[in-house]
Amino acid sequence: MLDINQFDVLVLPGSHNSGPEHWQTHWEAAFPNMCRVEQDNWDEPVYSEWSHRLSEAVGASKRPILMVAHSLGTALAVRWSQESAALTNAVAGAFLVAPSDIDRLTKVLRYPALGFDPVIMERLPFPSVVLASRDDDRVTFERAEAFASAWGASFIDVGMQGHIGSAAKLGLWPQGLVWLGQFIASISNEAHT
Repeated sequence: MLDINQFDVLVLPGSHNSGPEHWQTHWEAAFPNMCRVEQDNWDEPVYSEWSHRLSEAVGASKRPILMVAHSLGTALAVRWSQESAALTNAVAGAFLVAPSDIDRLTKVLRYPALGFDPVIMERLPFPSVVLASRDDDRVTFERAEAFASAWGASFIDVGMQGHIGSAAKLGLWPQGLVWLGQFIASISNEAHT
């Protein structure tokens, strides 16, 4: 069975990056094979720039890649998977937490992100799981379920955790690590069937 140490784990934060209290930051500190895909401009995201950085990180990886994405990072992973098909063979799976409804955010709330919309509603070329909260202000629970269905992803209801970011005060987020472990086990099982 595969374990997390057999992957290069690419951490994909959302806009404004993941601060010191964010579970992604805690996970990076706990696992030396987790590496954040850094962006030049976290506050005014431009898809072409963010996807270029992701492609560079994928190209530099030596082992199978596991993406751990949050918020706008999920939109990056999904759109990139459709537009960078030649690189997706290196990706073993994507752990997609709190996918933002970028369509609603850009049209209704004038969210300052360019090129991330519309949300891709196609099956992803690698295994994935979507984790969604029932009280996320950036995506309705039903819309998150629709994303998971369109992407061919498993779906996990995390309960009432808001946007599952720093404000939720999850720390290391032990339950999230359990779900990540289960996802890795499912990738391992798929590889052996």
